[in-house]
Amino acid sequence: MADKPSRALVLYGDGLARSVDPSNTHIHSLASVATCGFLSLPHAPPESENERIVREFSHLLDASEAYTIASGLKAKGSEDKISTLSERFMGLKGALVTDSSSLTSFGKLIGLDVLQLSEICQKSDDSFPSDATATELLKLLGFEGGKCLDVTLFDSVFVHIDGDNVGMIDSLIGSIMRMAQPGSEIAPRLHISVVLSYGFVTDKDVSVFNVKTSQEGMNLAFQGLVPRQSYTMRGEKTRDDVRDYCPMLVAQWQDAVTRKDLVDTLSFEALKKLSGNLVIPADRFIHEVAFKLWKAPKYGA
Repeated sequence: MADKPSRALVLYGDGLARSVDPSNTHIHSLASVATCGFLSLPHAPPESENERIVREFSHLLDASEAYTIASGLKAKGSEDKISTLSERFMGLKGALVTDSSSLTSFGKLIGLDVLQLSEICQKSDDSFPSDATATELLKLLGFEGGKCLDVTLFDSVFVHIDGDNVGMIDSLIGSIMRMAQPGSEIAPRLHISVVLSYGFVTDKDVSVFNVKTSQEGMNLAFQGLVPRQSYTMRGEKTRDDVRDYCPMLVAQWQDAVTRKDLVDTLSFEALKKLSGNLVIPADRFIHEVAFKLWKAPKYGA
C-alpha cells in the first residue's frame, strides 16, 4: 500500500482485445510487470452498438443502475435516484476522455467531467504525438514536468478508445511508462489500468474465449462438489446472468504497489493460464481503483 493516495489513469480499449498482436510491444511490456486478470460481464440483451458501448462502460463503473434508468428501462421519475461517482466514492473527482457522443451523455449523467479525445490529441506535435497526448493526460492528474503537484484537477481519468486504434493505446502506454519510470516522482503515485474488451460477440466466441474451468474428465460423483467461482456471486447471492466468455482483459501497474504475476503478454490465453487476479465481475473494477485512491475499502482479499 502506498503512503499517499494514488491517482488513476484508465486506458479503455473498447472492442480492441481481438486486435492486439505481438507487434504491440508496449501493451505486452506493461502486462509483463503488472498484475492481470479478467473482468466478467453479464449476458447482453439485443442492443445497438452505441447501447453496447454505454452498457459495458457502465459496468466498469458499477453504474448499471444508472444505465437502466437512462435507457428508459425503469419507470419515469427514477432519474433522481442516479448517484454520481463523487457521491459514491468519497468525493472522487473523475474525468472521461472520449469521442463517443452517447458515452459523453452518460458520463455527464454520473458526474464525470467529459473531455474530447480528439482535442487532446490535437495538442500533440508531429514528431511524438503519443508523448504529447500522454503529457496532457498526466497533467489532468497533477503530474507535470516529472513532478507530482499537490493540487490536481482529477483523481481518476478514464480514456475511452475504440475503432481501429490499438496502436494508439500501445504508443500511449510506451510514452506513459517512460514518463513514470521506477524511481521517478510520478511512478509511486500513478496507478495505471489497461482494459481491453471484445465488443460485439458471436456464437463462435463462446468456446474460443471461455473462462469457465472445464469439468471434462472429472468423476461425476465430484462435479457437484466444485464450488461456485467468486465472480459468479454477489455477496451470498448467485449472479444468474454471468457471461463466461469474452471477458474484458485487464492489466494494472503501480511501481512498488501492485504485485507482478507470471503473465508476459496481454492475451486471453496468457491470462487464463498465468494471471494473478483470475476473474472478478466488471462492476468491481471501479472499487479496486477507488481503493488505490483511498476512496473506497478494499474489495476482496
